[in-house]
Amino acid sequence: MVNGDDTTAKTERHAAADTRRVETAGEGKKKGRPRGRPRSFDRETALEKALLAFWEHGYEATSVSDLTRVMEIGAPSLYAAFGDKRSLFEEVVRVYGAGHGSLTERALAEESTALAAVERTLREAATAYTEPGHPHGCLVVHAATNCSDAEVEQSLRDRRNANIAAFESRIRADVAAGVLPSATDAAALARHVGAMIQGMSQQARDGASREELEAVAKIAMTIWPRTGTHKG
Repeated sequence: MVNGDDTTAKTERHAAADTRRVETAGEGKKKGRPRGRPRSFDRETALEKALLAFWEHGYEATSVSDLTRVMEIGAPSLYAAFGDKRSLFEEVVRVYGAGHGSLTERALAEESTALAAVERTLREAATAYTEPGHPHGCLVVHAATNCSDAEVEQSLRDRRNANIAAFESRIRADVAAGVLPSATDAAALARHVGAMIQGMSQQARDGASREELEAVAKIAMTIWPRTGTHKG
């Protein structure tokens, strides 16, 4: 037979054990993070690191594991914050266009003639494409190299062609205003500018210096048509 004292003692021991389990569980909840919550990180810093990776290696050659390594975040955090690789790249291109890649937009907005805008664009490209601290050349020119994603490739092509179209529009405006000769082939001249920008970008990747690219830009401007009365 079990006497009343033994029964009471067992009941007290079981209650104490239950209390310890509850307290331990409570402490675990306080110390631990909610399951599924991504590790916190500075989004802008991570995005800039992704930008440099894509700029250096291109879209195709930059894997998700490469991105998580350079961004110093886990894959769940990357997907939660940026979506998939393509979505991250699209955001990178927008950030690049608003910063490193904004020289064409600024020149067209701030210069009064096509000649001045092109001259400034090429001069600033010579500096931007060779300055230290980031990969050489232009991300929009090089990121689609060997790219098997047709949408990414088309998106970058559209951006390059948009720049050429913007130059063409400014050239046509100068022709209409008499700043450039009426016989000026605006489309061909704009294509020439695009070829110079893309060529200078590749030359920078191949090791050309700022001074060498500035010399190329200066020669490129010698073909610019003039009315004989207007000076850009």
